[in-house]
Amino acid sequence: MITVTLHHFVLVSFGLVAAGVACMVTKRNAIGILMGVELVLNAAALNFVAFNRFHPWDPTGPAPLDGFIFAMFIIVLAAAEAAIALAIILNLYNNLASVDVDKAREMKG
Repeated sequence: MITVTLHHFVLVSFGLVAAGVACMVTKRNAIGILMGVELVLNAAALNFVAFNRFHPWDPTGPAPLDGFIFAMFIIVLAAAEAAIALAIILNLYNNLASVDVDKAREMKG
């Protein structure tokens, strides 16, 4: 039987950050870049929850919820960021008939 430790969560989080950064760097599509940003935010939330879970605390007192509260804040922030980014992407598509971020440079005024 495998015991899941903090190192396992950190490795998964590192994989998510690596995948998110690779997605942000290689994609020209604005939606692909947005998905990369979401992966990085999810990795941060996973780290907060994992470190909160494995942090020593007094068993007679209430369980600390700091990591979970920060994770909820990240989820709300990611939802707001996605809504604003999708509005920008839709505006870009309406003006240029494409979501290629290289074509967005033509919109400079």
